[in-house]
Amino acid sequence: MCDTCGCPSPSDHSHDHGHDHGHSHTKTVDVHASLFAANDALARANREHFDEVGAVALNLISSPGSGKTTLLEHTIEALKGEIRIGVIEGDIETERDAERIRKKGVPVIQLTTGGACHLDAAMTHKGFHRLQKEVGGNDIDLLFIENVGNLVCPSTFDLGEHERVVFVSVPEGPDKPSKYPKAFTSSQTFVVTKTDLLPYFDFPVPEAVGDALKLNPNLRTMDLSATSGEGMDQWLNYLRELVSAMKAKTGK
Repeated sequence: MCDTCGCPSPSDHSHDHGHDHGHSHTKTVDVHASLFAANDALARANREHFDEVGAVALNLISSPGSGKTTLLEHTIEALKGEIRIGVIEGDIETERDAERIRKKGVPVIQLTTGGACHLDAAMTHKGFHRLQKEVGGNDIDLLFIENVGNLVCPSTFDLGEHERVVFVSVPEGPDKPSKYPKAFTSSQTFVVTKTDLLPYFDFPVPEAVGDALKLNPNLRTMDLSATSGEGMDQWLNYLRELVSAMKAKTGK
């Protein structure tokens, strides 16, 4: 079993053996159910906490190098003075992404997992409390949780987010929905990034979007380039709508 996410190996079984007249009876104990149940319980508590303080939480998942941090930098610049943003950065090692975000003038907490392939609800809980201490209260309208670069394990763990956003960049190719279906069935929004590179790569956007929608017909889809600014208005308006809906819901 993976030490961090509980991904089973073929030989990973816990058995209780008994004998009755020469016959062996085997009982399999599902340790994964317990692991996910505990995570889901804390995720629900996280979501309630986000609701209480009026913060929209987005869980951003993708492969490494999809451009999530660059998109966050441009998003922060575009919404500065309009929406109060906080960021939780998840990485296996280093604080490089957090340092980039910090330079944009918003509160950020780096969570280094030390080898774990994803964030979980417990890490998110601690990270958000640290973030609240840094801002001195509940002054966050929009919380970005930039998960570890990975399209597998992060799609399995609920962090308490209100929405999950999956990103695929043009250089990665259009086959990611077919190869990593859970990342798309568990998300609410699918964003194709780095569209300024479309002239240089074989990435038919309609094909990728169509494959994703076959898996999850309710997906919101968009494509953009943070570098050129193309498509950014749709992304920014999506964020504004989420924050407005939270304010209407909570009155905060």
